[in-house]
Amino acid sequence: MMRFRQATIALLFALVAATPAVAIDPPYQRQMERLAEIMGSLYFLQPLCHAGNEDWRAQMAELIALDDPDEDRRQRLAGAFNSGYTAFARFHRACTPAAREALTRLLVEAEHTARDIHTRFAE
Repeated sequence: MMRFRQATIALLFALVAATPAVAIDPPYQRQMERLAEIMGSLYFLQPLCHAGNEDWRAQMAELIALDDPDEDRRQRLAGAFNSGYTAFARFHRACTPAAREALTRLLVEAEHTARDIHTRFAE
C-alpha cells in the first residue's frame, strides 16, 4: 500500500511538472479584448460612412506592440479585432442611420475604455 501511495505521488508530481506553465492574463485583458473588438468594428464602419481617416488597424498594431503580449494574448487581441470587423461586415453594406449610430457609440465606448485602461493600469 505504501509503494502504491509513493508511486501515485510520484506520478502526480511528474504530471504537474510536465504540464506547461500557463501565463496569467493581466487584469486589463478583458478590457483590451473589448477595445480590440471595438477598433475592428470602427475599422469597418468608418470608411463605410466616410467618417474620418483613422487607420484603426495600424492603431491596433501599435497598441499590441506597446502592450508586448505573449503569443496567446496577441492572438486573442487580433481575434477580437477581426471579430469586431466581421460582426459589422455581415450586416452593413451601406452607411445607414443605424451604422452611423453604431459608429458614434463605438467611438464613445472606445474612448472610455482606453481612458479607463490607462487610468487604472498605466505605469
